[in-house]
Amino acid sequence: MILSGLFFYLFSAVTIGAALMVIAARNPVHSVLYLILAFVNAAGLFMLAGAEFLALILIVVYVGAVMVLFLFVVMMLDVDFAELREGFLNYLPVGSLVALVFLAELLIVLGGWAFAPETGAATIAPPAGVVANTLALGRLLYTDYILYFQAAGGVLLVAMIGAIVLTLRHKQGVKRQSAAVQVGRDPRTAVRLHDVEPGRGI
Repeated sequence: MILSGLFFYLFSAVTIGAALMVIAARNPVHSVLYLILAFVNAAGLFMLAGAEFLALILIVVYVGAVMVLFLFVVMMLDVDFAELREGFLNYLPVGSLVALVFLAELLIVLGGWAFAPETGAATIAPPAGVVANTLALGRLLYTDYILYFQAAGGVLLVAMIGAIVLTLRHKQGVKRQSAAVQVGRDPRTAVRLHDVEPGRGI
């Protein structure tokens, strides 16, 4: 019990510190790396809570794919982030108001846990004899909600193809490989015969 509590405070502290560095770092690449660190520690918190499926999904999907994609996009776009930060003070009042609302909500939740801890324990602790949450989620997704799950995958596929089509630009004068042209070559286009006279080069 003591060991799990120590890991909880460790993961929580690192997550909060990494989240603060995401918005405080001047380099956007460093912000993405801090966000990856925050996701990894959040996955550790999910493991402590017994939600191993969410922890693995957070690592595989967000850290392994989304954050790496963000990192490549930030490094390839070469956006002038100094210009974007110039209007930061204009949004400070609205941002502070939203932050205060979130802080009040968190304090209300923490107050509920402090004054009535049995309520949270009753909602989180699974009944005895119930299957693991990974198996339960798998059964639910691939039986009752299989059509919605497949429809969501189709929407994401169409969105990905649309984003590629809208943003793809071919530069002029750049040689590109064409597999159809390479496969369709024949000896008439691939080989040139020269009648070289004796004693002379080509």
